[in-house]
Amino acid sequence: MVPAAIPSPSSGEIDVGPASVHVYGLMYAIGVFAAVALTSRLWERRGGDRALVHEVALWAFPAGLIGGRLYFVATSWSEVPQHWWGPLAIWKGGLSIWGGIALGTAVGVWRLRRAGADVAAFMDVAAPGLLVAQAIGRVGNYFNQELFGRPTDLPWALEIAPAHRPSGYGGIATFHPTFLYELLFDLALAGVLLLLLRRGRIRPPGVFALYVAGYSGFRIFEETLRIDPSHHILGLRLNFFVAVALCVAGGAWFLRSQRRASTEPPTGSSRTSRSLRANASG
Repeated sequence: MVPAAIPSPSSGEIDVGPASVHVYGLMYAIGVFAAVALTSRLWERRGGDRALVHEVALWAFPAGLIGGRLYFVATSWSEVPQHWWGPLAIWKGGLSIWGGIALGTAVGVWRLRRAGADVAAFMDVAAPGLLVAQAIGRVGNYFNQELFGRPTDLPWALEIAPAHRPSGYGGIATFHPTFLYELLFDLALAGVLLLLLRRGRIRPPGVFALYVAGYSGFRIFEETLRIDPSHHILGLRLNFFVAVALCVAGGAWFLRSQRRASTEPPTGSSRTSRSLRANASG
């Protein structure tokens, strides 16, 4: 055992009076609240209506929950409890960020178009909040003792209880805390995107494209560390290839969004035009 290792919680639940609350679900709820609060503030700064953010969240976050679970079930069926309610048990195996972002974004865009809002501008201001929500959600992974990496004896290694260690690692106690690596990266990238939004030199949806490229780029690294069960292709985890594809796609999307001919001014200018589009509630 590493003397300075990070201890894991003894349980993934906390007692609130007579009831037990799953920390994973609690972190998801807190993440949603934080994302909505941050996005609302950024959208209002651009002349938008806070109510629109709430309307989009009402549709997009449940869709993200469904999409995240569907992706997890499709790609990690062996990790789903073998009961009729297994696919619904998000506290057993959890969610996938890829499916959650994909379906949540699709439904959010649908709602924005119905409202007549500026979809590209809204996506940009939503990106930092999504990263903050993802970072908070990783705390739930910590309580579940899941999504950790290879064995390590680094001072910040994470202690994992025998019951949560993958097959073949029963005699090893400490692992890379990949949940912590991602948490810190998500917050750092959110800070960078907030700075870019404040400077207002990137045409929308360039900031969202950078979110896709940046987060996916980090996941390429993270997938080389993780040892939790996963489908493999050519000896590499499935999500490694998903991350590579999305990183390239996000980078190409960013370049295209900045190079395209447009008469619109960069983000941060012309608040009046954006306000008119944002407040069209259809």
